[in-house]
Amino acid sequence: MATPAAVLFDFDGVIVDSERLHHETMVEAMAGQGPATPWEFYREHLMGFDDRGAFAVLLKRAGIEPTPEEVRRRIARKAELFAQHAAAGRVPAFPGAVDLVRACATAGPVGLCSGALRSDVDPVLAALGIADCFAEKVTAEDVPASKPDPACYRLCVARLAARFSERGIAPATCVAIEDTDDGIVSARGAGLPVVAVATNLPADWLRAAGAAAVVERLAGLTPARLAELAGLA
Repeated sequence: MATPAAVLFDFDGVIVDSERLHHETMVEAMAGQGPATPWEFYREHLMGFDDRGAFAVLLKRAGIEPTPEEVRRRIARKAELFAQHAAAGRVPAFPGAVDLVRACATAGPVGLCSGALRSDVDPVLAALGIADCFAEKVTAEDVPASKPDPACYRLCVARLAARFSERGIAPATCVAIEDTDDGIVSARGAGLPVVAVATNLPADWLRAAGAAAVVERLAGLTPARLAELAGLA
């Protein structure tokens, strides 16, 4: 059975169960300024954004001008808090995620497209023992605009195609794995079919955003099954 030319993983909500920690540390970095930001608001309005986009929304809600300096200050504080919690083991992998990453890396090139900071991502991947599985990583610092903008997926596919020219890597021959509507729109905007995992959002939201298929968990999936779900096989 066919396998994707490359598989591109999102990070938060796909590989690791970290969205609630992002919410918690984002609220803490706002230091009580502005309206309350419950999980439901984060899930519906901020999940899928990178920190730049999320803090721009939160600062405007608080009546604070989201200047680049102010946004950077909030991001730095959140990153500090997130790193402390991550070091304490509060960023676990979802069941089956590590096995799927390793299986995909054995079958072909694997990329990472995340709106998180590289400093949030790299220590966790290293702790999970899968840092070397990713041939290319695109994080928030690498692109000028976050998801739903397709820039991160376009860049990651271009890097993989240049590095593995013999595999015929093009957006339509790859599979993206996402967990948010913004992430799906980003990948679809770059021309990739998407298999979504319903870790935080309802399956119907993910289908409406354009996912080719929605699964409840990554456990038990293989590269060949991803190709089938995405319509490549």
